[in-house]
Amino acid sequence: MSGSRIEAASALGPDEPEPGGASGAGGVPGPGVPPGAPDGAGGSDGAGGSGDPGSPGSDLLAALLDGMDAALCAFDADGVVTHWNREAERILGWSADEAVGRTGFAGWAVRAADAGEVQGRLMTAMRGPGRQVHEFALLRKDGGRVLVRTQSSGVRGPDGTPAGVYCAFGEVHAQIDLERAIALSEAMFDDASWGVVLVDVDLRPTVVNAHAARALSAGRNTLLGRPLGDLIVQGVEELEGALQHVLAEGALPAPADMWVTLRTAEGERRRCWRSGFLRLASPLTEEPVPLGVGWLFRDITAAKQAEQEASRLRFRGNQLHRASRVAAECEDPMEAATSYLDFALAGFADHALIDIIDGADGADGADSTGNRADSTGISADALSGSSGPSSAGAPAERLVRVAETPSGGASGPCLPAAGAALPVRYQAGHPALQAVARTGAVRTSAAAAPRSASASTPVSASASASASASAEGTARGASAAWASERQWPPGTVHALCTVLRSRGRTLGVVTFLRGASRLAFERPDAVYAESFAVRVASAIDLAQALADRAQPPRAGEYRPEDSA
Repeated sequence: MSGSRIEAASALGPDEPEPGGASGAGGVPGPGVPPGAPDGAGGSDGAGGSGDPGSPGSDLLAALLDGMDAALCAFDADGVVTHWNREAERILGWSADEAVGRTGFAGWAVRAADAGEVQGRLMTAMRGPGRQVHEFALLRKDGGRVLVRTQSSGVRGPDGTPAGVYCAFGEVHAQIDLERAIALSEAMFDDASWGVVLVDVDLRPTVVNAHAARALSAGRNTLLGRPLGDLIVQGVEELEGALQHVLAEGALPAPADMWVTLRTAEGERRRCWRSGFLRLASPLTEEPVPLGVGWLFRDITAAKQAEQEASRLRFRGNQLHRASRVAAECEDPMEAATSYLDFALAGFADHALIDIIDGADGADGADSTGNRADSTGISADALSGSSGPSSAGAPAERLVRVAETPSGGASGPCLPAAGAALPVRYQAGHPALQAVARTGAVRTSAAAAPRSASASTPVSASASASASASAEGTARGASAAWASERQWPPGTVHALCTVLRSRGRTLGVVTFLRGASRLAFERPDAVYAESFAVRVASAIDLAQALADRAQPPRAGEYRPEDSA
């Protein structure tokens, strides 16, 4: 039994006179009508009447009682049944013709052993104040028993004396189900560990529990009636699409994982919510009328990030394994070095460059310009950018491009540089030179373009759109200039330079580049790049060793194989 049924049964007030001269809602006969008289207490229309059976008031009362969703019966002051509606007939099986006119429930609707107690409880409500609630077992017409919960209230006549009692009742299990549903809804909106939001047909929150308010970084009352787009920066289209689908088609077969970006006082936060949706319909109408959607969600961001990280590690481990297998089949060590980068680029970067130190042999000595070089093969003046006699040209003459991926929008494998190996004119402080100097990895990104207008300055919509377009154009121009200054392909906005070392020597640097469609390189990306850099450096070192062995020895040079 729904809550509406209970309230409908309780809506008949004990002090409101009935139409047609009835003394109360319980159906006690009005003045001039003998209690229990057949023509004034009941009728064949399904509910006991009062007054003239053919009067409009009697018909209206009969229709009202029969249309109620709660079972209702009424007794006069002598305990005679005067009213009996169709819901009472449905529960117990006794029709109004069979029930009206009987004295109490004894012998037909209750066991003889319980009749006195049941009748006493019902009749005490006639003289007691307010409503009384009881539970007892009644008999069905087929002999079965049903446990009911009753609400009884006395009816008084025109002179204020007790004139009868009316009793609304329903099956206990139905009312317990109702109470459980109410308790569950209250608990979900107070103590639930899931976020619960009720959204109306306009997709605006109407009820928000405490957990959901914390997840949305707003107060419970602040969220009510606001569009979801005011709180969610990205992902609101997917969320509203799911809500509209549920309104039109019903609940989704399984929970959905949705990534959203929230606007908070601390800035934007990206979260993943596992969401379930339920369509809400009114139980008071024959045809279901949608009231909105119940949205339940739980934050699984940490679990999703751990899952993505594990998947990323598995993929990268497989790439390292596959690259090693392919490189082992390459006869040319430089081909093996470039094949490593082909596997490294998958899902990681857009372009890759290999620059090696020109003429580095790993031993301390003087370079071609007369500057003393350290074990990296690059002079200290070149790395620091000092203003010595040859410092302006020194950095540009140290690294030579030996392999790269196609640029200019084309995609393809990493190939050896065409033509003669020419020095790359890197300026002092270039990330590649920094990586060589630090013997590690260096991450860098193009600087964000400055805002075109203050956020507090009010502007029109057209001016705002124009300013936004201007800012985007300025940002693209700044990124293009940033990449051009560093000798990188157009469209580059993120770079990761990793040193190439083998046998304790620095051989060069490998550079990975990303466009604007990718995120900036992070520390785990640098670790992954270093794993490939070690293998690339070993292949380049082998290629240099084989090239040195193929050349005739210089005067006075000792080779171990000569002693054999």
